[in-house]
Amino acid sequence: MTEVLNQLFIGGAWVDAADGATMPVDDPATGEILCHVADAGPKDARLAEEAAVQAQAEWARTAPRARSEILRRAYELIIERTDELAHLMTAEMGKPLAEARGEVAYAAEFFRWFSEEAVRIDGGCGTLPDGRNRMLLSRRPVGPCLLITPWNFPLAMSTRKIGPAIAAGCTMILKPAPQTPLSSLALAGILKEAGLPDGVLNVVTTSRAGEVCEPLLRGGRIRKLSFTGSTGVGRLLLAQCADTVVRTSMELGGNAPFIVFDDADLDVAVDGAMVAKMRNMGEACTAANRFFVHRSVAEEFGRRLAERMGALVVGPGTRDGVDVGPLIDATGRAKVAELVADAVERGARVLVGGRTPEGPGCFYPPTVLADVDPGSRLMDTEIFGPVAAILTFDDEDEVLRRANDTPWGLVGYVFTQGLDRGLRVSEGLEVGMVGLNTGLVSNPAAPFGGVKQSGLGREGGRVGIDEFLEYQYVAVPVR
Repeated sequence: MTEVLNQLFIGGAWVDAADGATMPVDDPATGEILCHVADAGPKDARLAEEAAVQAQAEWARTAPRARSEILRRAYELIIERTDELAHLMTAEMGKPLAEARGEVAYAAEFFRWFSEEAVRIDGGCGTLPDGRNRMLLSRRPVGPCLLITPWNFPLAMSTRKIGPAIAAGCTMILKPAPQTPLSSLALAGILKEAGLPDGVLNVVTTSRAGEVCEPLLRGGRIRKLSFTGSTGVGRLLLAQCADTVVRTSMELGGNAPFIVFDDADLDVAVDGAMVAKMRNMGEACTAANRFFVHRSVAEEFGRRLAERMGALVVGPGTRDGVDVGPLIDATGRAKVAELVADAVERGARVLVGGRTPEGPGCFYPPTVLADVDPGSRLMDTEIFGPVAAILTFDDEDEVLRRANDTPWGLVGYVFTQGLDRGLRVSEGLEVGMVGLNTGLVSNPAAPFGGVKQSGLGREGGRVGIDEFLEYQYVAVPVR
């Protein structure tokens, strides 16, 4: 691994935590400590807030083209450093290098996309219906933002939030997950090199999230929170935002149904399942969680999926030929193992995998379970691991009812060769996104987000910048 940045980034400078605290960053493939990074406390949070607040007015006045060009330069630098960033990401969170390189490209594309959106922020002008006033509409940045990102896509989740904030003219404090701070610190270095003014982006790495974030949200100077993480933490943050009415956007948990009808092309469905389930070792909010397969094809689908899952190579992400890296930590692996054990105790058949391997690292094998009891814990828990749980169904109305029987509504997957049925079921799913005969929905040009307890607002696409902009209406009398 190349030399890493390990200090806080505040006001354009690299600094230690005010109290000198540090925290370890572990390699989940070995359990060994990679390095230590600064562990921010409340004083550091205040300094980052002051830097963002002080930079806001000047940054908001910056020409859209200038903001666009900074994002474009940062995009190019990320692409140039693909291998360096991929190795850094694999070291801190475990995904195979091929997937890490893919994430670097995905992350960079958010900067390219929002570099183009930065120059398309417009308003409007017109006469109001009563004819007495003209209406002038302008759009302006919402103000200083707190961005909180997860560990599973440490680079892409940062660029997906930073990109539109820069494009809109907002300053930021980024708090990355404590498991994966290195990608965010490297990104801060790239943005500084690309010409981002001091104070526009501040990065505070911390193991003391409550001490750092709550005062910021309750203090009245942070005007926007963008959070990706669990629904439970999202609820807590919403409560903290209430006192000062902080604008929020949240991408929360998922419990994605993967529906395979009797007329589906099983080759296409299994290909889609491999993507929807195994992207990032299953540690994705978009991961297929509940596989509803028509009774007439369930046995064949399960056999084919188990064959494909069983052929995957598990090991350290840096090793050639590895398909599946470690899970993020021992706690995450224990959760997956407990969910599988509960399902097996309730009668599920293990078609492949299902046993925690011995040895170092947080590895868990790709696993397929058949005949899963609907009452199993993994049916109403986000698995976040390489486990496909198969249930059967008999008709369309039944599977829609069961697919929607969850408080989450992020994404769903539908496989059928019938266009009418595909569109009908897609429209019937209570989710923000649907993959129709595909296992991949994420794209920087598409609006990403869910309904119900899966979140608020959208990221990416043409609407992604809207979360960082406010409207102002000026009434001008007609003389």
